[in-house]
Amino acid sequence: MARRVLLDFEKPLVELEEQIEQIRQLARDSEVDVSQQLLQLETLATRRREEIFSSLSPAQKIQVARHPQRPSTLDYIQVITDEWIELHGDRRGNDDRALVGGVGRIGDQAVVLLGHQKGRDMKENVARNFGMASPGGYRKAMRLMEHADRFRLPILSFIDTPGAYAGVKAEEEGQGEAIAVNLREMFRLRVPIIAVVIGEGGSGGALGIGVADRLLMFEHSVYTVASPEACASILWRDAAKAPAAAEALRITAADLLQLGLVDALLKEPSGGNHWAPMQAAETLRAALLGQLAELRAYSESALLDARYAKFRRMGQVLEGAAAADPALAP
Repeated sequence: MARRVLLDFEKPLVELEEQIEQIRQLARDSEVDVSQQLLQLETLATRRREEIFSSLSPAQKIQVARHPQRPSTLDYIQVITDEWIELHGDRRGNDDRALVGGVGRIGDQAVVLLGHQKGRDMKENVARNFGMASPGGYRKAMRLMEHADRFRLPILSFIDTPGAYAGVKAEEEGQGEAIAVNLREMFRLRVPIIAVVIGEGGSGGALGIGVADRLLMFEHSVYTVASPEACASILWRDAAKAPAAAEALRITAADLLQLGLVDALLKEPSGGNHWAPMQAAETLRAALLGQLAELRAYSESALLDARYAKFRRMGQVLEGAAAADPALAP
């Protein structure tokens, strides 16, 4: 099993992790019964982990959301679906690996699933462009969503990106236009859309697949108009002030739920989803099935009316929040 990557604020756990690993190795190499000692250390580690993760700052939550071992879109899809077929290409000559999608089945419900896909290591991250989709990726997503609309399949969207790719080639190929088209077209789709922020939801890159009837967020995920580093560089010309920017932006799931911009917060296992990915996937599956059951009760016209009303309310909430707190003003 790959060694867990511990974040800076998890340093109190380092010594315990090392002791637990040493005892496990001892158990493998000998016939000594160390189950009692192992249980005590694991219980202590769990308690300390809960203490640490129950009081994370926004800047620390960003570290968790960006954790290299945090479950990705494909990780969740493989667990929550009973069948899954990945579909490729935008039918314009591109197949962006930073944004994946296809058709699948959850229980008795056929669905279209799509989302940003990061890599596990440097090689895979380069191949996936760190989850930053190009125009071809958003056009592929729109093709899949139109397929869902044609065959009346609900859409499940998984958001996990620092933002859309901002390279010269992406701009030449119409990055802004591709995202704008998705924003416009998702409003007219006649099927339920559920979006889940599974890690980092950044800027227009997240919004390009984020117009939804239900928006869910995992407990330690973040959703922001700009990364705290970028915000700090713009406001104070100092990226080191990113923690202060993270506080002001109110980008955590708890903050956004309080503002009324998120419909549900999904609890994470102690230590974050990367500590117990199967448990996280089961939480996600149960939440998606519950939301799908609610949305299937809507007629097409009622679904569209509710979607328009939802985003009008969100606009009013954002205007009110910005008026009350100048730090949130555009």
